[in-house]
Amino acid sequence: MCKKVGFTIGKFAPLHKGHQLLIETALQEMDKFYVIVYDTDLINIKVDIRAKWIKSLYPNVEILIAKNSPKKYGLDKESVEIQMKYLIKILGDIKVTHFYSSEPYGKYVADYLHIIDRRVDNDRKMVPISASKIRNDLSSNKQWVDSIVYNDLKKISN
Repeated sequence: MCKKVGFTIGKFAPLHKGHQLLIETALQEMDKFYVIVYDTDLINIKVDIRAKWIKSLYPNVEILIAKNSPKKYGLDKESVEIQMKYLIKILGDIKVTHFYSSEPYGKYVADYLHIIDRRVDNDRKMVPISASKIRNDLSSNKQWVDSIVYNDLKKISN
């Protein structure tokens, strides 16, 4: 039987319950699951700490750190090509079968890699939150983040 190996990508700036739903869904469905954590300046928390949030909540997840990622984003052909070449370099020899996301770019990643596009809560009905909402108003949205994330976010906001 073929091993099902999934992955997702994100900044996790911050990690929230929507991300957790995606990771938990993948862990139920996959034999192995990777989370690629991208560097970003959207939040004043280093990529290693954001990766640690995920690893502490989900010890069975394999974490890959994506530093110096391309700054060109979009769904146009050139942006997709740039991002995918970078992503392939990060994945290295890992043979993936599924890409997990809740974003339109999921189709592009899956098509490029010839794998299954697995969407989780694509229209955000199960977990109606985004990282930008949390960054903009942590106190009103603290129910959407785990306590380990919240405690780190509180430290940087003080």
